[in-house]
Amino acid sequence: MSPGTVAVYYGGGKLRVLDSRMKMIEVVLRCAICAFGVLAAALIGFDSQVRKFFSVEKKARFTDMKALVFLVIANGMVASYSLIQGVRCVVSMVNGAVLLDKAMAWAIFSCDQALAYLTLAAAAAAIQAAQIGQFGQPELQWMKMCNLYEKFCTQVGEGVVSAFLVCLCMVTVSSISAFNLFRLYGKAKGKS
Repeated sequence: MSPGTVAVYYGGGKLRVLDSRMKMIEVVLRCAICAFGVLAAALIGFDSQVRKFFSVEKKARFTDMKALVFLVIANGMVASYSLIQGVRCVVSMVNGAVLLDKAMAWAIFSCDQALAYLTLAAAAAAIQAAQIGQFGQPELQWMKMCNLYEKFCTQVGEGVVSAFLVCLCMVTVSSISAFNLFRLYGKAKGKS
């Protein structure tokens, strides 16, 4: 049997499921979350552009929009958490353990769900702020800013795309953690 296959053993009415592919996918996704989260935070956090209007210099920074500050903080948190969970996954793969106890599975599931919603909220807020910066809001007399700060807006757009990828990966990881949690509650409880 190849190492990436699912093995099912029936013994004494108990079902034992070993799924190394699921663990490998989780490790890859957590590494992707970490990389994209750091990339999004760096692209947006270090972005600035100075523009001179007559004799006044105005500097555009990510701190000028609170939605971008929220996005940078959220992606930093998710990247740190995913790094820790990625290390936990690698250690469990090396030890051969597939499932954890219920308390740990609940904790991982809860954190994954909370951070998936956090990244979704941060990405949605940043997209809304980017739309206002790109197109303005004439009804409120907010002017377009991206035609004045093109480099800044382009780099923020790249960061928002990276944050959206973090969101997609985080939703997938939270689905995996939900699967890992709820398979502990079947008629035949899985054990490692």
